[in-house]
Amino acid sequence: MTRAGCHLCDDALRLLRDLGVEPALRDVDSDPRLSALYDFRVPVVLVGGRVVGEGRLDRDALSRALGV
Repeated sequence: MTRAGCHLCDDALRLLRDLGVEPALRDVDSDPRLSALYDFRVPVVLVGGRVVGEGRLDRDALSRALGV
């Protein structure tokens, strides 16, 4: 989950790509349900519908969660 103009989201995207993952991006501001769930938590990384990271992401923890 991401939003335009979010520097933490940009950092998360770079980190995911560095780990070899190209995520499917969803803008929390484009859907009221997503906004209600994730508004102040972005970026949020979900794997299989489960939150594995949010906010300022830790590379090692994210790598373990993604199995990469």
